[in-house]
Amino acid sequence: MTKQKPGTAQKTQAADASVRAGGQLPGYVWSVAHDAPTHELFPGIRLRPLWSGGNGAKAQLLEMDPHTCWEGIDIHEPGPEEVFVISGVFNDGQRDYPAGTFIHAPAGSSHIPQTTSGCTLFVFYPEG
Repeated sequence: MTKQKPGTAQKTQAADASVRAGGQLPGYVWSVAHDAPTHELFPGIRLRPLWSGGNGAKAQLLEMDPHTCWEGIDIHEPGPEEVFVISGVFNDGQRDYPAGTFIHAPAGSSHIPQTTSGCTLFVFYPEG
């Protein structure tokens, strides 16, 4: 069992009660994926923005229908790209990444996103 500072548990319980009562914790931002606007980037490839930060950071869903391919090369500038494969199988032009895979692509790297089976990705850009 972990020891907590006196009063810590009370604050956590109060915060939990606030959330259950429909309140929102300070600074929290949330979105529901199916309610996010859909932008078709290429035929069969859709982007759903979920969040954007002040420094250009952003989080989004990328939905790719079966047998779709990015038009051109996806270059990661100015910063890195982080991807979590939610469903399906994602291919970066070199190899397949099944659901449950995390990919970190450093700034300046590039690939050609594609899929044969279709996939949904959570994509995070920490630096825009």
